[in-house]
Amino acid sequence: MKNDLWNMLLLGTLFLLLFGLAELLYQQLKVKAEFTRKLVHIGTGIICLLFPVLITSHWSVFILCGLFTLVLGVSIKFGLLKSIHAIDRKSVGSLAYPAAVYLCFLTQALLDKGSIFYYLPLLTLALCDPMAALSGKKWPYGSYSIFGARKTLLGSAVFFVCAFITVIIIGHYLHEPSLHMSQITMICTLAFVVTIAEACSKDGYDNISIPVSSILSMYVLFP
Repeated sequence: MKNDLWNMLLLGTLFLLLFGLAELLYQQLKVKAEFTRKLVHIGTGIICLLFPVLITSHWSVFILCGLFTLVLGVSIKFGLLKSIHAIDRKSVGSLAYPAAVYLCFLTQALLDKGSIFYYLPLLTLALCDPMAALSGKKWPYGSYSIFGARKTLLGSAVFFVCAFITVIIIGHYLHEPSLHMSQITMICTLAFVVTIAEACSKDGYDNISIPVSSILSMYVLFP
């Protein structure tokens, strides 16, 4: 637990540096909040890859994620961290993100089925979601709406391809015997389910629906 405390301080410092970089880009270099927000989104996911390496207890992750949820909540109330919050739409994504990270860590700890139950949902959220969002905004082809969530076919296609590639790479890197190209149908199904979950989510709730659908799909498809 003592090591957890020191590592929590290290990770907390990395998060604060990431926030500081985003603020510098937004305030001084006038980079749009949509881009600095995506930078924080991806950077947070990359830093969180260190959690299983540096932290042993899910309670430590709970405390760390809880503290950053508090920081983000206070920043919203007082108009701070505009590099994250200064967007022209309603979104709870920044507050949902820490909850998603803890959910992935807790699932891995409780199921004891391998680190893929942490890394795959987290990387799908950290990489596929911003890639789809940026692609959909840049090339808004095939606009559609599900349950009030407005998306584009191109953005969803990008998400699916990114999710498929993420499953293959993570499965290979972690040497998961059940995640081989020979099981292409199940891998496509997993990527498709997560894509649908993202397509049906609005106001930042995809930060929860993406990891949850990913975890459930893995649990069913790769028991």
